[in-house]
Formats: sequence, C-alpha cells, structure tokens
Amino acid sequence: MTPKKILVAQGGGPTAVINQSLAGVVLESRRFAGVERVYGAHHGVRGIVNEDLLDLTQETSHNLEMVANTPSSALGSTRDKPDAKYCQEIFKVLQAHEIGAFFYIGGNDSSDTVRIVADEAAKANYPLRCMHIPKTIDNDLVGNDHTPGFPSAARFVAQAFAGANLDNASLTGVYVAVVMGRHAGFLTAASALGKKFPDDGPHLIYLPERTFDTEKFLADVKRTYERLGRCVIAVSEGIHDSAGAPIVTKLAEKVEHDAHGNVQLSGTGALADLLCEAIKNKLGIKRVRGDTFGYVQRSFLGCVSDVDQREAREVGEKAVQFAMWSGRSGSVAIKRTGYYSVDYQLAALESVAGKTRVMEDEFITSCGTDVTDAFRMYLRPLLGSGMPDAYRLRPNHVAKVLKKG
Repeated sequence: MTPKKILVAQGGGPTAVINQSLAGVVLESRRFAGVERVYGAHHGVRGIVNEDLLDLTQETSHNLEMVANTPSSALGSTRDKPDAKYCQEIFKVLQAHEIGAFFYIGGNDSSDTVRIVADEAAKANYPLRCMHIPKTIDNDLVGNDHTPGFPSAARFVAQAFAGANLDNASLTGVYVAVVMGRHAGFLTAASALGKKFPDDGPHLIYLPERTFDTEKFLADVKRTYERLGRCVIAVSEGIHDSAGAPIVTKLAEKVEHDAHGNVQLSGTGALADLLCEAIKNKLGIKRVRGDTFGYVQRSFLGCVSDVDQREAREVGEKAVQFAMWSGRSGSVAIKRTGYYSVDYQLAALESVAGKTRVMEDEFITSCGTDVTDAFRMYLRPLLGSGMPDAYRLRPNHVAKVLKKG
C-alpha cells in the first residue's frame, strides 16, 4: 500500500544542493495518488522528537523549485547523533502522526539513525519505510561513487585555489589554506583541479589518508620555495601524526572540542596559523599567509555544479520511487556507469550506516603530496559545466640595454 503520510528531514552540515533532494522527495511524493500529506521536520531529528513539523503538502511547486536552487538546509538541520533511546522517541512521533515513509537526507550518522528507526518499526511490526538519502561534502559515504554536495564544494575549492594561485604568482610567498575533511581528503584533493600550467599551485597537498610529519612538511615547502620562488599548499583539517593524533593538537596550546567530544577542526583558523608560524620561524620566509575555508565551502551561492544539482534532485526522487515500489527500507547509492553517467541503487542500511570511506590509494601519488590523473579523471565531470579558466601572458622578453650580462 502507498503510505498516506510522509516525513522528510535534513541532518548534518548544509550543502549547496541538499534542497534539491528535499524538493525531489516532496514533488515526487505528491505525484502518488495515495499520498495525503508530506511533512518536513524543522531542524532534523530534533524537530521530530519535538513534533516541530511543517506541512509541505501546502507548498507551491514554484516555490519548492526556487528553494531547490538555494543552498543550505531549508528545513534547518541538527548535529544531534541519536542513540537507540533517542530513535525510540523518533519512532513514537512517527507512529503518533501515522507516518508511513520516513526520508532522512544526510551523511554517515544520518544513515545510522535511519537504520535504528527502521529496526524499531520492525520490532513493533509497524509498516514504516525508512529511506536514507545521501548527502555530504566530505564524500565519505561507502557504497557510493560520490555523494551529493561534494561536487559543488569541490568546485568551490578548485576555483578558490585557482584564484589563490594567481594571487600568489603576482605577489610571491607561501600560501596555506585548510580545507574541510576529518577522515577523508577528497575535498582537499579537489584543489588540484584548479591547476592549468605545470608550475601552478597547489604545489603541495596534504591529506588525512597519509601520515603528516612536520619536519618533512617543512622540507617539502623549502624545496618547492627554492625551486619556484613561491609555494601554494592545500591542507586537510584532519591531518594527523603516525599515532593518529590531529596535528592541530600537537601544535596548539589549547584545543577545543565539539558536542560529540571530537577535536574541533572546523570553525577555527588554528591549524593554518600554526603551520604558517612554523614556516616563518623554521624556514625564515617572511611572506607567509594562511586561510581556513571553513563553512564557506559548504553553501557558497553561485558556485554550484549543475551535475550535482541534477543528481541531488534525482536521489530524492529515487528514494520516493524505491519506497513506493519496492516497499523496502534502504539507502540510495550513486553508481558510475560510464564517462559520464550514473545509476541509482538501493543499498542495505547496514552496509552504509556508521561506516567511513576514505580516498583510494590509486588517487594519491606515491610521494603523498599530490593526486593522480585517475583522481582528476574521477572528479572533473562532477564539477559540472562552465568551469572558469586562467591564462598567462607569453614570456616574450625584451633584450636589456642597461642591465646587460
């Protein structure tokens, strides 16, 4: 039977295209004759337990399309990480409102929430279809070629580094930028797609998939600076030492922690500042600048991949189709089928929930500070159309008259 009432929510960090998935769920659900109401939870699972729900059945299609093209989470989000007891409260609300299908748009933690809620419904013999819709700029969901939100964030990172490289070439020195990615370096690696000429930056890329050694880092910077007279560096916020300790904890005197007890990597410029200080003090290079992209890379308006937009809409639509026609719970997975096309499959929740994907070895060079052509081929089609390009003047030098020899 077609569920009469549907609930959709958004969890975790916002992205530039998460509202495309929301619109996909709402508009596709409203095409099924048996669906009477489509609700949205305000601020994710917290909104569910608080019964803070919006009736999206009353929203116009035109406004949903406008919202779909707007970055960030239109329903609001949450960083709550539900345990079994929390999920039992979620299920009670779903049951009380006679929800027949629950759609949760999010990353690793969100998929685990969907799994637990599905288990609660099964134990109560309640007919609930639970669907996880993938979303994360970190690109760290297992079972997916890539995840919606990542391509647009990667497009921003590539363009930001292309601009930083132009700036650095004009006023030479060392530039360090820290990019999001606690365990997976996909987003930091995207900086390489901003390169056009062989001597363009980033010249060094540091990923959490490889051990970070401060002395080797300084030697890399020194060698690059001596060779080119400048150096552009991309660093993942999650770089760590051989023991797995985040580098920011090794360099900083005071470290902040988030609500889950994790070392606070985003929302602070500590790592960039500390690496810049090390370069200045140990290498004696005077012009050293650092940035932390932080939250700006997640929902940057006007820097959105059209491929990402399309696929984010389609995973929302496919989630509804899977729920209605298969009658099963699961997680929608993106599979690459060619260059470039994708297909969508329904994966078992337990195959995705609580697991983390990291960059494959084939994407990282043997030196550990650059990406391979395989990664460039993997990422380029995801960035979408209209990527800007940078050009140079040709070096047609005029012969010196006063400064000969």
